[in-house]
Amino acid sequence: MIKLYLDIDGVLLTTKHTQAASGVEEFVEFVTSSFECYWLTTHCKGSSASALRYLSRFLPPSTLEQLEHKVKPTDWDTLKTEAIDVQSNFYWLDDQPFQAEKAFLQANRAAHRLIVVDLKEPDALVALQLQLQTLLQFGGLK
Repeated sequence: MIKLYLDIDGVLLTTKHTQAASGVEEFVEFVTSSFECYWLTTHCKGSSASALRYLSRFLPPSTLEQLEHKVKPTDWDTLKTEAIDVQSNFYWLDDQPFQAEKAFLQANRAAHRLIVVDLKEPDALVALQLQLQTLLQFGGLK
């Protein structure tokens, strides 16, 4: 199964006037049933509890339950890429990756595995879901 690394702010939640991104419930249902999901966010470093506590202010209980049971924690210190298994078939969703993280992916021939999310675009999560569905159809384009 393809791994999917998820950021929270700017991917599941808007960054300005924080709220659930439009279409987030359907998006969470899709990614948690289609990918092996991992948190890759400042809200989770070793345990999912703080990420879920943070999200509980914005998402309905049914969506939180999916996230709790289907998204695994990661652990990293400085760069999020420390938690990514670059040898695996993966994608990483983030709104503002650091230049050093992009360089790490480039050096490991995995730059195409980063999908930068822009929630300011209309129906951003719907478009992202379509993009991910296409990638799944082609086996993640190893």
